[in-house]
Amino acid sequence: MDKGTAAFDEIFRQNERRIHYHIHRLNIQDPHQEYFQEGLVAMWNAYEKYEPDKGPMATYFNFIIQKRMMDLRRIQYREAKREETPFNEEHDYQSEENAYSRLPQDASESSFREAFWEEVREMLTENQWKWVRFSVIANMPVKEIAEQEGVTAEAVKSWGKAARRKLRKVMSKGGSAVDL
Repeated sequence: MDKGTAAFDEIFRQNERRIHYHIHRLNIQDPHQEYFQEGLVAMWNAYEKYEPDKGPMATYFNFIIQKRMMDLRRIQYREAKREETPFNEEHDYQSEENAYSRLPQDASESSFREAFWEEVREMLTENQWKWVRFSVIANMPVKEIAEQEGVTAEAVKSWGKAARRKLRKVMSKGGSAVDL
């Protein structure tokens, strides 16, 4: 055991409750000790990078541990949402037809959805429709859409913002799903 490890063992014993505090404070259920392990790694990293002239070690530990746990929680939430999406099958983002091919094959429901998306398409500009088609229907990340369309990610985000604004406006007026 080297000097750094021995020193960290002592620091860990003194600050172990800090990890449990943040797990409890963030209201996290941790049956498999994932968050505790993440907090331990965060504490080790904080210990390694700590600079005494920038503030107290305890404050730095709190900051790093809390942010790491929040990051892990955010990652797990996104993974869970991704698993819930109905378009979780193989993705071929190159063709518009592919987005429609993943819709249910029941003729009435399929025709309803096609009518719905056609109504949405009619009220949006071409770029706003691209955002809906790729981001909403095909569940593509903004960065991929930007690369495919040869524009910046900020441009794609502005298409989405404008499209959402238009769609909210129609829905706030009491429009039905097909009226969109």
